[in-house]
Amino acid sequence: MQIPQLWRRLGLAAAIAGGLGACGKEAATPASQTETAEQQEQAKAGQSQIAEMAADLHKHIAILASDKFEGRAPATRGEELTVNYLAEQFEALGLEPGTVDAEGDPSWFQQVPVVEMQIESTPLTIKGEGFEKPLQPLTDMVAFTQRQTESSALESSELVFVGYGIVAPENNWNDYAGLDMEGKTAVILVNDPGYATQDKALFNGNAMTYYGRWSYKFEEAARQGADGAIIIHETGAAGYPWEVVSGSWSGAQISLAAENKNAGRVAVEAWMTGEAAGELFKAAGLDLAGEMEAAKTREFVAKPLGLSASVQLSNQLRTSDSRNVVAKLPGEKFPDEAIIYTAHWDHLGINENAGGEDHIFNGAVDNATGTAGLLAMARQAAALEDRPDRSLLFVAVTAEESGLLGSKYYAANPVVPLAETVAGINFDALGVLGPMRDVIVVGYGNSELEKMLKKTAKQQDRYLAPEEHPERGYFYRSDHFSLAKKGVPMLYFKSGSDSFEHGREWAQQQSEQYTAHAYHKPADEYDPDWNLEGTAMDLQLGLDLGLQLANSRDWPNWYEGNEFRAIRDASAEARK
Repeated sequence: MQIPQLWRRLGLAAAIAGGLGACGKEAATPASQTETAEQQEQAKAGQSQIAEMAADLHKHIAILASDKFEGRAPATRGEELTVNYLAEQFEALGLEPGTVDAEGDPSWFQQVPVVEMQIESTPLTIKGEGFEKPLQPLTDMVAFTQRQTESSALESSELVFVGYGIVAPENNWNDYAGLDMEGKTAVILVNDPGYATQDKALFNGNAMTYYGRWSYKFEEAARQGADGAIIIHETGAAGYPWEVVSGSWSGAQISLAAENKNAGRVAVEAWMTGEAAGELFKAAGLDLAGEMEAAKTREFVAKPLGLSASVQLSNQLRTSDSRNVVAKLPGEKFPDEAIIYTAHWDHLGINENAGGEDHIFNGAVDNATGTAGLLAMARQAAALEDRPDRSLLFVAVTAEESGLLGSKYYAANPVVPLAETVAGINFDALGVLGPMRDVIVVGYGNSELEKMLKKTAKQQDRYLAPEEHPERGYFYRSDHFSLAKKGVPMLYFKSGSDSFEHGREWAQQQSEQYTAHAYHKPADEYDPDWNLEGTAMDLQLGLDLGLQLANSRDWPNWYEGNEFRAIRDASAEARK
């Protein structure tokens, strides 16, 4: 695919950026208008650079997403193959091990202690006066636990509908007001009231807040002392179909090893289908749609359903160390300060519960693209004529699919102190449909990094835009969030759907097809016909932006009023 105007601008961007994509130092402005021939050569160089990166991506994605790598599940043979491949590639590029082992020797691997649980569930049996319904695993519900014990259960636990299950004092919202949840199980709606009402003044309107994430809802139920928590699935509100839920929460489950065995979590965490929930509410003499409507307001009062839940979980536990892969390009002047690039290498492995004949969740888009991107950027960074002033860290993290575990562990045990981490850029499930005009910033409007990205994107004849589906909560669903919560300014961006070649409607349709048919399914497989030039352009933006920061004394921050700004400000003294 050729887009002459785009490539001309892209080549010129390489010239303007100079070291941003080639040598890491600020380039001189052309002294005259007589350098047309030189600019043409630079345009060719820019085109060549993107084509080279796209070829690099094809090579690495094809390997990482191959059946040989068995879906890259943590603590499996697939992990061994993946982390060793990444370490070998980083070493071949000339980068240095980014961390140390238990003996203090340089290492590519940060050990992440995890517990793997193979959970077997009985049906979730719901009983009430004249009513008994066994909800079947996978088809009607999925039940699991974060407690790292050999068994966990609900025994005739009273069901209470708690609306969205949110306690948010700043929004004058408390769905648990006046409740004693001991011995009870919360039944909870997914997402938050802002999405449900589309009221911009309520929470964050259509854009999901952290209160809307399933992880928050399980955590809050535990804080309330509940025995269990069951989320009612809705495709629109969750952002994915039921098959994603059944595929993600069946098979082996991974959590960070905890001294207290996660005893503070509820005994059983579960999802149920909307259809199953409708039956239960009907048995309770209630209309689910009407109760969902009532839950949208502050006047909502939680309701006991007059039903009880019972389920038995048996767990096979295996404790092991998974690994983050950490590679470093040391800075020339300020090696103790770093820009961090993150991408998760893991996916869902092999799940025999998957429908059809293919049980390998290869995770080609999610996230072999981002993982391969780290290698492609590292190749260009290592080839720079001059080292950047600050260090570049490339961190391929584990167990993102299990709840951002690898990045959460890194944030608690950083290789470079977080106060000295200048900023970070995360790459997850990059676009494979060719160059797009729009650069989608997930969590748009959060940090000063966006101003820099906007300028760099303009050099590619592109523009920044907010995410198209803020209701899906992507800002809380990838590894940048683990470091953002600790105050580090983080960017998460990717190509949008304004295709240079095919237009917006085509690209949106392709994206929705992926979400419906391939996301977190065995169908997420590598395709050699993918156009990865747009992917390469996104990565080039990230590399250029990181090098700008690496060759400056800037310390970008979150915008005033952002929830992470105070944490970053509190660490300012350490940076003086």
